[in-house]
Amino acid sequence: MTQSEYQQRVKALSDRLIVLQQPIRILDAIKWPARFEKEFLDSGGTQLPAVDGAYYERLSLNFQPDTLRAQFKSLREDVHRQLGAHDGLGTILCATIDQYLLVIELLIHRGLPEFGRFSRELYGSASDKLRGDHKTLRKLGEKLCQIFSLPAASHMSRPYGKTIPAPEAVVILRQRLMNYFPGGDIRVMLSDGIVSDAAAGGDYIKINQDADFSEFDLQILEVHEGWVHVGTTLNGRKQPWASWLSVGSPRVTACQEGLAVLMETLTFSSYPQRALRVSDRVVAVDMAEQGADFIEVYRFFVNRGLTEHESYRITQRVFRGGTLAGGSVFTKDLSYLRGFVENVNFIRSAINSGVPEIIPMLFVGKVTLDDIPILYQHYLEGTIAGPHHIPAMFRNMNGLYVWFGFSSGISVVNLGRVQKHFDLIFREMPRSDPLYDAEQHLLHPQAPQDDIESTLG
Repeated sequence: MTQSEYQQRVKALSDRLIVLQQPIRILDAIKWPARFEKEFLDSGGTQLPAVDGAYYERLSLNFQPDTLRAQFKSLREDVHRQLGAHDGLGTILCATIDQYLLVIELLIHRGLPEFGRFSRELYGSASDKLRGDHKTLRKLGEKLCQIFSLPAASHMSRPYGKTIPAPEAVVILRQRLMNYFPGGDIRVMLSDGIVSDAAAGGDYIKINQDADFSEFDLQILEVHEGWVHVGTTLNGRKQPWASWLSVGSPRVTACQEGLAVLMETLTFSSYPQRALRVSDRVVAVDMAEQGADFIEVYRFFVNRGLTEHESYRITQRVFRGGTLAGGSVFTKDLSYLRGFVENVNFIRSAINSGVPEIIPMLFVGKVTLDDIPILYQHYLEGTIAGPHHIPAMFRNMNGLYVWFGFSSGISVVNLGRVQKHFDLIFREMPRSDPLYDAEQHLLHPQAPQDDIESTLG
């Protein structure tokens, strides 16, 4: 067939996929009402939320599983027949269809032991090894928990307060995102219908009207939800043929969430407590996978110093959709850490292999890392459009190249020996805590009393 005929077939098949996936809303199908948290905390963390198979049966799926399953299988057959069994874009389409077939099985087994098995097939397990490495996600999560729990993390953290009310946050965030989306492609709005502080959709970010925000919160919403989640959706919508790149199945979750966390890091928008939260989620998933029940996981985080609210939120994210007794849980929260590490390794490897030009394709739409070489090939042939909305550092990659080049180069340094060298120097330093005034400006560090007295003679 001609190139034009091929592109038209890709477009028609892609559009069919978009229509079929529209009624599937995973998080809506397993959500818990806000009152569950209040009831649980009012009981002192002893009364389990009223979540079981019957609870999930009352949550409508908005689709008929048998009918939708048959439609996806029919689409998969058409992809094979019209594009060929070995076509690159056809392979991605079929992999995406297979994911949605698994999602159907996941959702019809809400509240049952089988839910966990389908979740692991879709999002992985904490015992999985990282791509190209022998370390497990749990091992990496524990190491990062240790790093982000060091005294230095609290020592350096400025106490940013949540002093920005939701209406003001909407105005600030809208103004900032206008610079990234100059065509007005994105909307920022107040909402009274979300449980979280904020949520992103295809071309919008909703702000909980009852929430207050810090400056850090707004920076993170700008790059995480705006630049990445909304940005890749809009880039997918601008695809002339591969329209399915505007929607995300679970197979793209790790790449998407990891890219969002990476952007927080590259723009210096993150902070130790937030990074610790990403690592904590891996630990929570692993505990629950190993059989810890809801209350055990909740108490684990309370004992680690998290607030009751934070401990509940981490725990409910893992147990939603599964069983409160543990074993069968929702493993999506592994995606943040897995995706961050794999995106970093992808960028470093692309630089070391001499193909940095494929790196911006991370933003071309909802993709996995394995998709990118195929998409880049079709970009060169004219079927895939390059990303329209893209961070400046990925548009002109000189700085990014240097950043990751140094990162790769210094990996040969023996950090243990270096640490011992500097420990000898740091050991002579007086211990102090940072002190901030009411405006959160750094004042002279608060030194121990005996040091003050000796200084004064």
